Amino acid sequence: MENQEDDNQLSRGLKNRHVQLIALGGTIGTGLFLGAGQSIHLAGPSIILAYGIAGLACFLLMRALGELLVSDVESNSFVFFIKKYLGEKMGFVIGWTYWMCWIAIAMAEVTASGLYVQFWFPDIPIWLTGLVLLLILFIINIVAVSAFGETEFWLAIVKIVAIVALIVIGIVLVAIHFKTPYGHASLMNVVDGGFFANGAKGFVLSFQMVVFSFAGIEMIGMTASETQDPLVTIPKSINEVPTRVLLFYIGSLLALMSIFPWQHVSPTSSPFVQVFAGVGIQSAALIINFVVLTAAISACNSSLFTTGRMLFSLTYNGKSKFSRKVGRLSARQIPFNAILFSTLVIAVIVLLSIMMPGDVFSFISSVATTCFLFVWGMIVLAHIKYRKQVKKTGSQKSLKFKMPLFPISDYFVLIFMAFVAVVLTMKTDTLIALIGSVVWLIGLFIFKSLTDKVKEVEK
Repeated sequence: MENQEDDNQLSRGLKNRHVQLIALGGTIGTGLFLGAGQSIHLAGPSIILAYGIAGLACFLLMRALGELLVSDVESNSFVFFIKKYLGEKMGFVIGWTYWMCWIAIAMAEVTASGLYVQFWFPDIPIWLTGLVLLLILFIINIVAVSAFGETEFWLAIVKIVAIVALIVIGIVLVAIHFKTPYGHASLMNVVDGGFFANGAKGFVLSFQMVVFSFAGIEMIGMTASETQDPLVTIPKSINEVPTRVLLFYIGSLLALMSIFPWQHVSPTSSPFVQVFAGVGIQSAALIINFVVLTAAISACNSSLFTTGRMLFSLTYNGKSKFSRKVGRLSARQIPFNAILFSTLVIAVIVLLSIMMPGDVFSFISSVATTCFLFVWGMIVLAHIKYRKQVKKTGSQKSLKFKMPLFPISDYFVLIFMAFVAVVLTMKTDTLIALIGSVVWLIGLFIFKSLTDKVKEVEK
């Protein structure tokens, strides 16, 4: 593909429905379909409150991000604002951290896709499924941004239909007082044993999984420069997406716990399979395997989009050979080289992951997801700094999409993130991941400092 010399602006091919479904699709994934049972088992009924608190924090995070995006709709990504308000070094650290987060997510989901396909075709190697999937998604992502948006729209629809189906089944079964192997479907099952059935500890420990089930919600911040009518679309998406995600999560959890008392929801297998099978749908496992495969493909699709745009943003206007090559757009106004590089990295890592011990694989994924906390925190800090500059210039009245209850709302998000970080220290595996993410962040900061010094010496 030929590079376009005179116009290095991303194509605005994403509509409002694309942006909303991209964010929904990037957030709702296997964590809900496969991991909901574990979080229910851990916290009991109080898991609903945990999701409510985390959902509020994520909504306010998105409002902070939205205000930044609306202030400059030509920005390539939210890293632009972190660079602008927190400095070049922090922008570098956050940009490469975010890129690494989505590379790790892609690595995990591509491998998972291979496992899901083996459910139907046991003889197909995991690596072959992974590489074919990457090739297909790569082609979709380089055709046009609208092709990515349309693909993600329909992949997200599949997940949403599965969730809505569960919620509707739950309402019907409660209404008819359906007999289950554990009694009858009833809202009273939700509070069986008390709201905080597993005490404060179970409630607190659940936040790790709850928070990370919202990872990807900030993807709206990667679509701003490719969105049609961003001043309308971005505020609309930011107001609607977090609330919809929250409703889907809480609605599905309420349905699950209403049909089966929460003590009987399986912590090791998909509770969706358990419920659908429990109401007589014999092909429940097949249906849910298709849904989780869709969720994994959606996550991979989002990963290619995000890593490509982030790499483009990081190398845009760069002076090195790598930056000049990667930080440019194709004739279709697509960051072709950035997407290609990210795809190749994912492909290599997928092949390596098959040879890696399982502990190494899960450690890398855990470090990546833990880094999301830091990324979110920096977005909020950038917003605080932005507001201080706005106050200095006396232009508060000109704000187009104001953060509600500023600055209390920003500090609430930061305190919540700090609380989750403390929760991560309470279990050995999450503590190791937290330490790993801190080492990664410090390593990037030192690397950036050293390279800046070398550049100064060379001048």
